[in-house]
Amino acid sequence: MLKQLKSEGMSIFTLVWLGQLVSILGSSLSSFAMDVWVYQRNGSVTELSFLILFTTLPMVIVSPFAGVLVDRWDRRWVMIISDTGAALSTSIVALLLMSGQIQTWHICLATAVSSSFSAFQSPAYSAATTLLVPKQNLGRAVGMIGFAGAIGQLISPMLSGILLEIIQISGIFLLDLGSFVFSAIVLLLVRFPRHQAQEKQQHHQLPLLKEVFSGFNYLTAHGGLVGLLFFLAISAFLVGIIQLLAYPLALSFASSAQLGIALGVGGMGAIVGSILMGSWGNGRQDYIKILLCSMLLNGFSLIVVGSTPNIIVFGVSAFLYFLGIPFINGSVQVILQKKVPLNIQGKVFSLTTAVSGLCLPLAILIAGPLADRIFEPLMKPNGLLAGTIGRAIGTGSGRGIGLMFMILGGLNILVTIIAYQYAPLRLVESELPDY
Repeated sequence: MLKQLKSEGMSIFTLVWLGQLVSILGSSLSSFAMDVWVYQRNGSVTELSFLILFTTLPMVIVSPFAGVLVDRWDRRWVMIISDTGAALSTSIVALLLMSGQIQTWHICLATAVSSSFSAFQSPAYSAATTLLVPKQNLGRAVGMIGFAGAIGQLISPMLSGILLEIIQISGIFLLDLGSFVFSAIVLLLVRFPRHQAQEKQQHHQLPLLKEVFSGFNYLTAHGGLVGLLFFLAISAFLVGIIQLLAYPLALSFASSAQLGIALGVGGMGAIVGSILMGSWGNGRQDYIKILLCSMLLNGFSLIVVGSTPNIIVFGVSAFLYFLGIPFINGSVQVILQKKVPLNIQGKVFSLTTAVSGLCLPLAILIAGPLADRIFEPLMKPNGLLAGTIGRAIGTGSGRGIGLMFMILGGLNILVTIIAYQYAPLRLVESELPDY
């Protein structure tokens, strides 16, 4: 009977994952199209920055409170309501586009609303995965989730560019709306098991603000879990810098077409990493080693890509870097799913969402001025470092950004080596009990 229940749980998760895959593809298409539309409409980087801010900031603000409600409410209905709210927001934007009355602030507001609903969706999905999937299959499930995200990142830029010419941005928003509807229908057709801890918790609910901090208090009481959160923050910070500076770095020595191919290679790395995470993850007890090795790989990739102005080296480094991302995110998630009690997982996963969401815009705010005002001038042909470091990695446009990547890669490796000496993190899987 137990084996049958586990099999049913994995089957339900697979159906939910399929619905979320369709939803992710729709959201990725509309997000890319929206960025392109906003920039092409006025040619303003500032407006594009505001759009990115409205995408990330609401999630950071709402996530801690969303986690409390995710733990109080039925997680399936949280996901259904989140999909419905995002679908309504998308519908309004599509109607405004078709009527020709759309303004940039309309899109920013709709993005903020959709981002707020996503703050509920993400922790509910992670906590529901723990509820549905047997412990020995969590690695496989996390790999499947990572694969869905990687597919969206790889396909959306190419497909969205084609669809913009054929059905225009309003048509893309209608496709996104259809993807939300499909996901919601799948969730309506399945049933999640109700955990005993959730039933008990409903009779002992703390005030909202106290519950907001309960997930944080649980993490701070276990040094190894704090270390995991720290590594997740580092990974998100580096991804934010790469998102901002990878384009100008590559375009300093390659064409836009070559950059597109190299980014596609990087996307393939994320897909391969997700597949490997899913196939290797079943029943493993060494996720912390996988995490640390992946961080070392990322640091090495950053050093290599910064040291040589060559598009082939850029593509290979991008593949290796994004190969490691599913292992980093997946290892953190599986360890938390195993070590955090189910009745507070919503709060804990909301905290990780808030930390990651905060690190991305912070990286963008810091990286741009550092590159433009400090590192690029240092690596000009007559810059202060031209006669020393410039002899090894070259001088001119993009070489300051390359030096930034090398420094970040070196710091990433150093932090990982130091973290390995921290026993609570290194032994987190053996010292903390599984729930």
